[in-house]
Amino acid sequence: MTVMADCEGSREAVLEETNSSWSRRAVLARLAGMGLGGLAWGCGPSVSEASHRFGDRVASARRGPLRITATTGLVADLASRVAGPKVEVIRLMGSGVDPHLYKASIRDVARLNRADAIFYNGLHLEGKLGQALRALTGHKWVRAVTERLSSSQLLKLEGSATTNHARYDPHVWFDPFAWAQGAFVVADTLSELDPNHAAEYRERARITQAEFLDLESECRAILAVVPRSRRVLVTAHDAFGYFGRAFAFEVKAIQGMSTETEASIRQVNALVNFLVARRIPAVFIESTLANRNVVALVEGCRARGHRLAIGGELFSDAMGPDGTPEATYPGMMRANARTIAEALA
Repeated sequence: MTVMADCEGSREAVLEETNSSWSRRAVLARLAGMGLGGLAWGCGPSVSEASHRFGDRVASARRGPLRITATTGLVADLASRVAGPKVEVIRLMGSGVDPHLYKASIRDVARLNRADAIFYNGLHLEGKLGQALRALTGHKWVRAVTERLSSSQLLKLEGSATTNHARYDPHVWFDPFAWAQGAFVVADTLSELDPNHAAEYRERARITQAEFLDLESECRAILAVVPRSRRVLVTAHDAFGYFGRAFAFEVKAIQGMSTETEASIRQVNALVNFLVARRIPAVFIESTLANRNVVALVEGCRARGHRLAIGGELFSDAMGPDGTPEATYPGMMRANARTIAEALA
C-alpha cells in the first residue's frame, strides 16, 4: 500500500484546515516534538504479515457488510467515523462502564467471534479482556488503535520499567492530537479487508484527523478562561494525564491509573494538604466511579477551614448515555472542558 503518500497529503491538508488559533508553525513544532517531524502524522507501519494471511482469507470468504467489534464506546466512536454507514460496528461496553474492571460475558465472546475485525484501546486499559483478545490474535484482525503511538507520545507510568516492557498511561483519548492516529489504524485494517472501498476509509480517516485538531482548538478556547494559578485538575482516578499535557493543567488524583487500586488514608490526607495549600476551589467526580473518595476530600478540606466544591461530573473512561451529545467523543470532550472551565474560572 502507498500509505505514506496519502498520509503526507493529508498532513498538509490538516495543517491548512486547522483552526486559526493553531499556526502552521505551532502544529509542525508539535509534530517534531512528538518525534514525527519527518513523518506524515497519522502514518505508521502497515499491518503485520500474519494479518495479511488471515485478512486475505476473510476478505475472500466474507458475504455482506463488514462487522466490527470494538471494546469501549470511545473505540467504537473512532471506528464508526472511519468505517462509515455501510459497516456494522458493535461495542462491548456501554456508557458508564469501567473498562479497567470489565469482564467478557458469553455474549461478548460470541460478538468477538462473529467480527471480521476487532479494535481495542490497548496499553492494558481492557485488562480483564486481555486473555480473550489474545486468544483471537492470529485467527482474525485484532488491532489496538494506540499501536502506532511512539514512546515519546505516551505517558510512562511512574515506576515503570525502562525496558521494552515499560507500561504507559492508556487514557490517550484525552489528547485529541494523539487519539486521531487511531483513525489510520482503523482505515488500514478496513482497507485490507475491503480493498474496493480503501480510498473511502482513508479519506474518512483524514477527515477525522482534521476534526479532532479543530476539537482540540475548541477545547483550548473554552479552557482559556481558567487562570494559570487555578489550572489544577483533581479527579477520582488518574485518567487525565494526557488532558493535562494537551491543555496545560496540573493533574492530581485520589486513585491510581487503574480503578482496581484503592486510595489509602495517607493519599487522601496528602491531597487534602495540597488542596488547602493551593486554595483550589473545586474537584471533580467521574461518571464511572463512586463519589466517596471525592466527598472525603471535601470533608477533609472543610475540617481545615477550606471550602472545596465538587465542580461537576467528568466523563473519563466512558462517554455519556446513548442519545446525548456526550455519547460522542467530541461531545464528551466539550462537556468536560465546559465543566472544568465553569468550576475553576
